[in-house]
Amino acid sequence: MAVTAFHEDSEAFCPNFQRAIELIGSRWTGAVIRALRSGLFRFSDLTTNIPGLSDRMLSERLKELEAEGIVSRIVIPETPVKVEYHLTEKGKALERVMTEVADWAERWVAEPQAAASG
Repeated sequence: MAVTAFHEDSEAFCPNFQRAIELIGSRWTGAVIRALRSGLFRFSDLTTNIPGLSDRMLSERLKELEAEGIVSRIVIPETPVKVEYHLTEKGKALERVMTEVADWAERWVAEPQAAASG
């Protein structure tokens, strides 16, 4: 059986690829990025629209994504102070990756109840 390479120069292990997969594959990270792509920018909007995501976990993920330069935190000096989160250019560059994963998931990943009954 032949092994198909991802890229002509690829080796079996690539540390950059591994780090990227672990970064975007962390629990809840994909959901947060997807929600930000869809126009949800406030903390409360994110927790309301991502079922099962706790405030603590969202805070942790946003800090990680901000540290990686994928998300920017914007403080709007109003009363009360308003905080929004936006994808940076680096974060927006994940668009194609997220679309490909969504397409793959739609085709190959069954919903838990469908898998159990099928």
